[in-house]
Amino acid sequence: MTTYSTDHLAWDDDQDFADADRGFLGRLDPCVVRDADGRPVWDNDAYAFLERDEEAPPTAHPSLWRQGRLTVKQGLYEVVPGIHQVRGLDLSNITFVEGERGVIVIDPLISEEVAAAALGLYREHRGERPVTAVIYTHSHVDHFGGVRGVVDAADVASGAVPVLAPAGFMEHAASENVFTGPAMSRRAGYMYGAALAKGPAGQIGCGLGMTTSLGTVGLIAPTLDITRTGQEETVDGVRMVFQLTPGTEAPSEMNFHFPGLRTLCVAENACHTLHNVLTLRGALVRDPSAWARYLTETLRLFAGEFDTVFASHHWPTWGQERAVRFLEEQRDTYAYLHDQSVRLINAGRTGAEIAEELRLPEALDRAWHARGYYGTLSHNAKAVYQRYMGWFDGNPAHLWAHPPVEAAGRYVEFMGGAEAVLAKARKSYEDGDLRWVAEVVNHVLFADPDNDEARSLQADTFERLGHSAESGPWRNFYLMGAAELRGGIIATPTRRAPDVLAALTAGQVFQSMAVRINGPRAAAAGRLLLRWEFTDTDETWTLLLSNGALTAMAGDAPRGEQPHATLRLARTTLNAVLGGLTTFVDEITTGSATIDGDAMALADFSTLLDTPDPDFPLVTP
Repeated sequence: MTTYSTDHLAWDDDQDFADADRGFLGRLDPCVVRDADGRPVWDNDAYAFLERDEEAPPTAHPSLWRQGRLTVKQGLYEVVPGIHQVRGLDLSNITFVEGERGVIVIDPLISEEVAAAALGLYREHRGERPVTAVIYTHSHVDHFGGVRGVVDAADVASGAVPVLAPAGFMEHAASENVFTGPAMSRRAGYMYGAALAKGPAGQIGCGLGMTTSLGTVGLIAPTLDITRTGQEETVDGVRMVFQLTPGTEAPSEMNFHFPGLRTLCVAENACHTLHNVLTLRGALVRDPSAWARYLTETLRLFAGEFDTVFASHHWPTWGQERAVRFLEEQRDTYAYLHDQSVRLINAGRTGAEIAEELRLPEALDRAWHARGYYGTLSHNAKAVYQRYMGWFDGNPAHLWAHPPVEAAGRYVEFMGGAEAVLAKARKSYEDGDLRWVAEVVNHVLFADPDNDEARSLQADTFERLGHSAESGPWRNFYLMGAAELRGGIIATPTRRAPDVLAALTAGQVFQSMAVRINGPRAAAAGRLLLRWEFTDTDETWTLLLSNGALTAMAGDAPRGEQPHATLRLARTTLNAVLGGLTTFVDEITTGSATIDGDAMALADFSTLLDTPDPDFPLVTP
């Protein structure tokens, strides 16, 4: 990794610190939130060293250290009279908008325990106002998962408390992390470094916030969809004008304006960092060109009508001129990233070459909010290449390369064996060529993962790369890799999210089964038909296993083909089975489910579903 000089940055500019402190009303003290069993699900006090030490230590990039000192601030803050935020109780912010009867909650964090603590802090300073509505700005879990900590589902179901969200929210909130959820969760453990020790040499945040809470994730379906830009809604006496921004930071997202308060919420479309075009945990590649166009539309729609901009992360920007400049610079950053990457694609550059060459113009490079604390120019440029060109760079030498383990053995043999490679790598390490050390020692590790000398040198290399990284996720990936090389696999922090599973359509549930089918075993098992009758939703589905592929069909099998077995159960029972709370055998034994036909057909089908490994290795084969 190249470490660029930060001497050109405006280190004497303290405006961000003034803005991050503005409107402070009170802290949560101590800032440790526990679940019903007493297990801590959030501990912001573990980052006290960031508040104490102004100067960055040698184990942290000074720019990332500065960002950590800003994002660690926690408490209740007034944005403008009538709008308050609690920051520092999760990766994201929760916002409270005061209406005529109570308070509207925007983005209730990841888990219900921290959301409840945030609401309690708000009420401590602003009074016992009831929650009169909830708004989800977009479909990522840190903006809806804590909803049950601020509202009772029965009040939503009765119509007493509306829940607003952009069109397509439920589809994307329920499905985005389902099909590749285990792999995403494993990499998210690296990205946020939740298992790392908090400290100057360890985890100091992730640029977007500190880390993710580990409490109970919930989801209550919206009752009012925002389906078009310009749609106006008045909730609890508060008038809002909405702008849909699909396919920007999330596939379902929206900004909205409060005309009576001259304040604009930009969700996660403009934060105090360069964001991810492709998050390192894995996701579909986002479109930075559309992202820029929607920010242009934001400025056009609401120009001259707002004096304050706030988002679902970080601190607000006050003053019309400053707020407009902030949005323009964010817009220009994504537009430049996209357009220049495409220009270089058409000049014949590969993704890696573009990442090495691309630099922001000086005005954007000096803007603190455009620095790569979360996304980076490097991996975002590669993402643009991936979006348009895919994995192949056009060089036939890369068309049919050996997989990592096979290639590693050959590399090490060609380079004279592990001992010779490590001797040369140690010289490169001493010379400071850490990127090269990481590359060549990786071959030794994949050829011989038990080589202690290679593990030690690679861990030292990752640690130094992490300590020099300006990006929070890069730092956490490197330090997690070092920790696993030294101490073995670190289990991925997990959260149960039964509400998200329940929100899937039956078709999505069966598709999630399809990606777990062990194809070779299923192909050997032959043809199988299973009929599913859901007693609580009056749905009938047929699953066809054929040639190792699982096909889900609403209704009966085609051409009147008879199923091998018919299973009758509630959809909620299926959710419980898939959530690991029970089994088909147990439910049939107790009578909660019944099966007609060949009972062994269901048993045979169950054996064909692979169980994902939540802790598969990343830095070793």
